[in-house]
Amino acid sequence: MSDYFETVPPIRYKGPDTDDPLAYRWYDADRIVRGRRMEDHLRLAVCYWHSVSWDGADPFGSGTFARPWLGSEAPDALDARMDAMFGLVSRLGVPFFTFHDTDVVGTHDRAADYRSAMERGMARLRETMMEHGMRPLWGTANLFSHPRYMAGAATNPDPDVAAFAALQVRTALEATHALGGDNYVLWGGREGYDTLLNTDLPREMDQLGRFLAATVEHKHKIGFTGDILVEPKPHEPVKHQYDRDVATVYGFLKRYGLEDEVRVNIEPNHATLAGNSFAHEVATAQALGVFGSIDFNRGDPQNGWDTDQFPLDLRETTQVMALILEGGGFRRGGSNFDAKMRRQSVDAEDLFHGHIGAIDLLAKALLLADRLLEDGTLSRNRTGRYAGWSEGEGRAFLDGALGLAAFGETALERDPRPVSGRQEYLESQLSRMLDMDVRP
Repeated sequence: MSDYFETVPPIRYKGPDTDDPLAYRWYDADRIVRGRRMEDHLRLAVCYWHSVSWDGADPFGSGTFARPWLGSEAPDALDARMDAMFGLVSRLGVPFFTFHDTDVVGTHDRAADYRSAMERGMARLRETMMEHGMRPLWGTANLFSHPRYMAGAATNPDPDVAAFAALQVRTALEATHALGGDNYVLWGGREGYDTLLNTDLPREMDQLGRFLAATVEHKHKIGFTGDILVEPKPHEPVKHQYDRDVATVYGFLKRYGLEDEVRVNIEPNHATLAGNSFAHEVATAQALGVFGSIDFNRGDPQNGWDTDQFPLDLRETTQVMALILEGGGFRRGGSNFDAKMRRQSVDAEDLFHGHIGAIDLLAKALLLADRLLEDGTLSRNRTGRYAGWSEGEGRAFLDGALGLAAFGETALERDPRPVSGRQEYLESQLSRMLDMDVRP
């Protein structure tokens, strides 16, 4: 097994005062927060595809990363890539990784070649991950990169293409199950359209609904107890995708009777591309009972596409972490870094700086969220704002004891008066709390 990072020491927790850029300042895996270890709260994962499979290419230029494990999809090159992946993850000291099938076996034109490559690749993946003492947070099948998926996978007008997609999903789902993964993710990728002039939208939605239902059926058939997750994404690469945000996905699941079977994997960059905030998507998923997992990254406000940068917004991340804690934490999901290096970050050490900064951000946000909830200022204001719905006519209306007419009659007894939403006060309180001392 090749060690591509032999000059990088294992990344350790050294505390907030360290000036070592290759050390954690806030991520102390064993620190107890609300009765649980920090590692168990965050459930950190490193993604295979952006970390070691991506070569730095973008729509306007070829790859910029001269990594020794890139440049080929021959079996020995794929093995080298796997060595690089687990060298990175083991040095970072996180418990999980996430993978596409094609990260491990490359792309194939023929289904028979894909199947045989998966048998070999997954055997080596199992051996390597066991050697390093880690397992998948989730696995997925790449149903968007190969030219056959130019018009979608499950929504493709050609059922032969959808059948190839079914083979990939079945194989990747069974592999995730065999490897002890906690979730399986379906990425829409190209499940959408660029123009309605050549699209039968109702048919495509029914195809996608049936494909998702069949995936759930297969999950139960093989005894996989993990969660099936859908990742909402509004557009890019296609103009309009059927899974554009959490609320849209829930409506889709409800239509096909899958709302109790499928959850969502939320990405902040996708949330903002859909015109929503990251916190809104998490809160909506929790309200609808479909919150699953998170791919932490960010977009650039000056760039209207999916830039997949490592996260750095402490305010936003703290607010989201508070929502996660209020909701009871992750069930099976976790914190995956679906983030890329910038094309100019060509040193292998840059991979560590990106992950260390992101992991420390989540760790500090967790500590701040704990203090935020302990303080109770925001929750008390929220509870007080809706107090009228917990008693009297408001409660009776919600319970169905009052109908529309009777509820409306109560307005004749008293006139409503404006009550401040106190937004500026609450925003300033949040800013103040971000300065709290969360040192051990």
